[in-house]
Parts: sequence; C-alpha cells; structure tokens
Amino acid sequence: MGENKRRMLAGDWYLPDDPELLADTVRRIDLCAAYNRTGPAGPRTAERRAVLRELFGSLGEDVRIRPPFHCDFGYHIRIGARTFVNFNAVFLDAGPITVGSDVQIGPNVQLLTPTHELAPERRRAGWEKAEPVTIGDNVWLGGGVIVCPGASVGADTVVGAGAVVTRDLPPGVLAVGNPARVVRKLR
Repeated sequence: MGENKRRMLAGDWYLPDDPELLADTVRRIDLCAAYNRTGPAGPRTAERRAVLRELFGSLGEDVRIRPPFHCDFGYHIRIGARTFVNFNAVFLDAGPITVGSDVQIGPNVQLLTPTHELAPERRRAGWEKAEPVTIGDNVWLGGGVIVCPGASVGADTVVGAGAVVTRDLPPGVLAVGNPARVVRKLR
C-alpha cells in the first residue's frame, strides 16, 4: 500500500493526486455508473444489490438506494439493514461513513468526510484529510441535509430539510437550520 493511501486510511493528511487512489477512483466510477444504469427496482434488484455489495464496505439486508448515487471510494461506506437512500445522494467517503439500520435519507443529502487545509499554501498543494461521519439507527435526514466532516447524528434523531450538521447531534431530537440546532426532544 502506498504512502498516501495509508495516510488517508489512518485519517492523516494526504495528497489525493496519487496513482493508487486514482485506481480506487476508477473502480468507484465504474461501479457507480453500473449501479446508476440499473434504473428502478424490480427485475434488476439482484443486479443492483450485487453492485452495491462490491462497492460498499458493508451493506445490510433490504437496503434501498435510488439512483443516481455518488461516492468517492465506496469501501469506507457501511449501511445497516432496512435503510432507504433517496435520489442524488452524495457520500464522500475519504474517511468512514457509517449509516445505521432503519435510516431514512431524503433526496440530495450529502455525507462529507473530506476536509482541507486552512493554510492557503498547503490547500493549494492539495493536502486533505477525512473525519468520519456516523448516522445512528432510526434517523431521518430530510431532503438536502448536509452532514459535515466529523459530525455524528444520534439514534432516533430527525434532521429537518436543508439543515447543515456541523457538530454532533444527540439521540432523540429534532434539529433544523444552518448550522443545525436542536429545537426539541422527540422522546
């Protein structure tokens, strides 16, 4: 394994312009394209599931993802059973993305692990790292929600449409806005 991939997997600063990471990107491009071509569920459900099993690090039973779906690598994504992901999801998985079971993800949701240098010289040089994103069991992310690097959403939480999650949200709450803020407890 090359230095940049090792650093990326360890959560350290790395340079993504690397032949080994490019090969991983080509793999993802091919698998996402194959998945997105399968169209609606039905007769091709087994084919769709086989592509997702190859793309993701782990895939629970009865997961439904509506194409188009986009990701960085795929192998950092773990999705629990009975989760539903609506159209146009973007999971940038330079770092781990863990989605629990029974999660509902609205259209145009983005789960983002990459972060970039604040210092302009290093940012121009291309340095980045990734911070994990975790979505607990039985969460509902409304349409257009963005979950930023390093943020977690606790079990049974609902995040309103268009919210931007910049820090951890506790379990069992309703959160809305930019940045997302808890407006009430749900349990």
